[in-house]
Amino acid sequence: MTADDIKTQLAQVKYPGFSRDIVSFGLVRSVAFVEESGTAKVSLALTTSDPQVPLQIKTAVEQRLRELPGVRETIVDLAVTSVKPPAQAGGSSGAAGGNLAGGAQLPGGMAHAVAIASGKGGVGKSTVAVNLACAAAQVLAARQGRAWGGQNSPRVGLMDCDIYGPSIPLMMGLSGRPEIKGEGAGAMIIPMAHHGVKVMSMGFLVDDNTPVVWRGPMIMKTVQQFIQNVDWGELDLLLIDLPPGTGDAQLSLVQTIPLDGAILVTTPQVAATQVARKGGLMFQKVNVPLLGVTENMSDFVDSSGQHHALFGSGGGAVTAEQLGTVLLGKVPLLSAIREGGDIGQPIVVREPDGEVARLFRDMAEGLLDGLKKPRAAGNPA
Repeated sequence: MTADDIKTQLAQVKYPGFSRDIVSFGLVRSVAFVEESGTAKVSLALTTSDPQVPLQIKTAVEQRLRELPGVRETIVDLAVTSVKPPAQAGGSSGAAGGNLAGGAQLPGGMAHAVAIASGKGGVGKSTVAVNLACAAAQVLAARQGRAWGGQNSPRVGLMDCDIYGPSIPLMMGLSGRPEIKGEGAGAMIIPMAHHGVKVMSMGFLVDDNTPVVWRGPMIMKTVQQFIQNVDWGELDLLLIDLPPGTGDAQLSLVQTIPLDGAILVTTPQVAATQVARKGGLMFQKVNVPLLGVTENMSDFVDSSGQHHALFGSGGGAVTAEQLGTVLLGKVPLLSAIREGGDIGQPIVVREPDGEVARLFRDMAEGLLDGLKKPRAAGNPA
């Protein structure tokens, strides 16, 4: 009996209400088998708002372990982090949806929450996130008849959940530490703000030269605190920049907050689109709607105006079609986009009248308009 044998057996245990198993969800922390006593030991960690889920999973795990030859005793260590719905009246129609957040609601005053995700790193997901956030802030300010970036409280939030490599502070031109309001258990973090966007990131809480070396449960706790212990105030839209992949941060988010949907970012080449498709399937498995695909670094335009498909072409459209969603936009490969991120002036802010800024505002318009549309009865939010 090996650890792999036990994990293979555990892969038969589905998360209650879903077709995905507890191993692929990242809930299994360790497994071991003591041959002398025939004891199979399993350590699990999960976050849920439903008190019945831990018992269901533990019972199913014990049953599967007892089916293994040579197993005479089972020890299942289950660490559970409970997520309680905020006391305030919620804002999202997604609260009644079928995602892992169960009965959880958005914090009071927050209308919509959307994840920005990618299966693969290096596709410019954070660059898309900051420019889309700034574009949404500009669009909302124009619609609401107020000055963008003025004295009025920002109505767009950007939450950086890339725990290991937070780049949002740099791209948004922010540094330092956020203020804390209150004391003790009731203390709340005040998000920093720039370019008409409220921002919270692990980058504000750790030194630039200090790597974050954390296991899954700590990531889960941080994601929860970024939602529950940050005073986001009144927001029309919260964009959540996720790390690449389908691991702890992604699962923690869908367990903690009822997302209105997710946007996938990919580059055109097959190596990126194949992984992006898997990321999209993950969201579908946990009943988070896909709002669309953004193709980044779509093509390069040289000084003569000629287009060069450096990373291939059509990958974003194909990915959107395979996932049954829409292609939101194609962002070109421009040095000005990279430069804007490096100096904390996203191109939407630095060149607001440029073609790329208009592209991001069009995407923001489509996103905001789509979030206003009521979903059909029974369609999970």
